Amino acid sequence: MTISMYQASIPVSIRSLNNLVGILEKGAMYAETKKIDPSVLINSRLFPDMFPLSKQVQIACDIVNRGAARLAGVEAPSFEDNETTFPQLIERIQKTIAQLNTFQPEQIDGSEEKTITLQVRDNTLSFPGISFLLYFVLPNLYFHVTTAYDILRHCGVELGKQDILGQP
Repeated sequence: MTISMYQASIPVSIRSLNNLVGILEKGAMYAETKKIDPSVLINSRLFPDMFPLSKQVQIACDIVNRGAARLAGVEAPSFEDNETTFPQLIERIQKTIAQLNTFQPEQIDGSEEKTITLQVRDNTLSFPGISFLLYFVLPNLYFHVTTAYDILRHCGVELGKQDILGQP
């Protein structure tokens, strides 16, 4: 059995983003139950030089949105990074999922050898499509979803491994 570039990217990304929605919903519920201003959690960081929860969510969305678009050879829609509440962050994820759902397998399948070039800070990175997906897009998605989880867990939100992995 083989797995296609589409199968390795779109359903996997949607699953991780849906899991992130569940994590944020637990964060919102925790803030409400404990009478904590939600902005405290949304602006929390693991360390002062790291991005806050809100930025972790935005980057997770952007990495898969732009990654899928690059593999498909289309322009990715741009979202403003202006979310300040749990409902806004969840809406951002849902918009990203809706965008990912517009891709068809034939747009992404066959992009294994397609050259993907992108500017990251002062560096120009170039990958074949398969490496871009497996060594850049997916690790970044997992990093930022996990970091969002870690921030909320560190703040006391009762989360477990299943929240990251989702239901089988």
